[in-house]
Order: sequence, then structure tokens, then C-alpha cells
Amino acid sequence: MEEVNQSVVSEFIILGLCSSWELQAFLLVIFSSLYLITILGNIFIVLLIIADLHLHSPMYFLLANLSFIDFCLSSVTTPKMITDFLKENKTISFEGCMCQIFFGHFFGGGEMVLLVSMAYDRYVAICKPLHYSSIMNRQMCIGLVMTSWIIGLVHSVSQLAMIIKLPFCGPKELDSFFCDIPLVIKLACIDTSILEMWINADSGVLATTCFILLLISYSYILFTICLHSKDGASKALSTCTAHITVVVLFFGPCIFIYLWPLSITWVDKFLAVFYAVITPLLNPAIYTLRNKEIKNAIKRL
Repeated sequence: MEEVNQSVVSEFIILGLCSSWELQAFLLVIFSSLYLITILGNIFIVLLIIADLHLHSPMYFLLANLSFIDFCLSSVTTPKMITDFLKENKTISFEGCMCQIFFGHFFGGGEMVLLVSMAYDRYVAICKPLHYSSIMNRQMCIGLVMTSWIIGLVHSVSQLAMIIKLPFCGPKELDSFFCDIPLVIKLACIDTSILEMWINADSGVLATTCFILLLISYSYILFTICLHSKDGASKALSTCTAHITVVVLFFGPCIFIYLWPLSITWVDKFLAVFYAVITPLLNPAIYTLRNKEIKNAIKRL
């Protein structure tokens, strides 16, 4: 039997978001500003929660970890995209490409599980308030965060293991601004249809499981508040709006990128930008702008 060509390309060519130099200069300013705000905002939230004793509670402990993950997630692809706006020839090494895939799925998978943990925290606080302090103790909080990191790591390793040994012998152009599995796997020199099914199943199980758990948690919260409160609908909406908004913003692009691909280049690029750049910026803003305790903590500075 003829052996498959196992030669591996040393680098991939990144086509980026656009080819116009004027538009790239404009996007350079925009994305550099957004990245700076994202980094400073998430670091500020983490330091604020650590420094203010009034915020030493399970909800804010989980929020601080969310901000840290968003800080890491935004740093996986955005700095490379910003520097590429200054280059005529945009490339990324094979090792760098695999690192982007690994850390993107590591932090992304961890954030999915952490969002479920935050939903569980709100479920206990609203549906079992008398048992909140005993259930959401220090050990439980640390366990939830460690679980999110472990599941993110297992998910990332399993994804990378399925593609890192694929033979890449050309073409080597990625029509995006970063490396991700749906794009990279298309450049392999062998038929990857079965492998794509396994990869989608891997991502699908994690994303679908987390999304279903979130739906169950928030449905139960809304039902409980509506049942025990005269103006339950408005209170339930006020309580859960921030969390539900973050869930929709985070899982929406994931569903279209990994579980329900549209195969429309400009749509894929828009969703990728939203997922990698916008979401890490919006998450802390959505939680903090609607949170009176965070606002009071800022005033106490």
C-alpha cells in the first residue's frame, strides 16, 4: 500500500479579515482599543474583588475567575491579529497554530463550565436561600473552579490530539485571522470526514451539556421567583438578565462556528471576531454595570 505523504507544513498563511490597507489601519485602532479595554477591565475586576472584603462571597469569587478566563481567552488570538494588521505577509508557524487551538479550547471549554457553576450559584441563592452558606462553602467554590479548569484541559487535549498528527502538505492558506479546527482540518492531505464527526461530537457534547444545564437552572430560577413573588416576573427578569445575556453571547457564536457551521466566510469571520474579541469585553461589563455591590465597591476606592 502506498504510504501517505506525512510531510508537515512549517507555517500557515493567514488571509486575515480583509485585504484593504485602509480598512486594516482602521481595524488596527479599533481592535487595539478594545483589547486594551478588555485587559484593563478584567484585571480591574479581579483586583477589585480581591481587595474589597465586601465582595468576598461565592458569586464574586466565580465572577473573578470568569474575568481571569476572559483575560486569557482574549489574549489567545487578539494580539496576533493586531500585529498582523501591520504586516503584508501574515503567517503563523505550525507550532503557534496548534498553541492557538489548544489554549482557545482550553479557556473556552473552561468558561462554559464556569458559566454553569455561576448558574448553580444563583440557583442555590434563589431557590435554597436558607442553605446557601452551607452549600456554597469555600470547598464547593474551589471545587467548581477546579472542575472548570480540568474539563477545559481534557476537552482541549482531546481536540488537539485528533488533529496534531494529521499530514499537512498544502495548500496552507487559512481564510481567517487565527487558527481553529474547522479551518485547519480542511487543509489536511487525507479525508477527514470521519474525524470531523468525532471533533464536532467532542465539542458538541461539552457545549450542549453546558447549555442544557444552563437552561434548566435559569428556568427553575424563573419559575421559583414567579411562584413565590407577587411581582415575580419583573424580579426574575432583573435577577437573571445579566447571566442569560452572557450565556447567549457566549454560546451563540459557538453553536454557529462548531455545531451548526454556515460555511459563509464573512459570517464565520464576524462570529469569530465576536467570540474572540467582543465577548471577553462584554462579559465583565454586563455583570458589573448591573451590579450595585460592584458599583459601591468602586466608590469605596
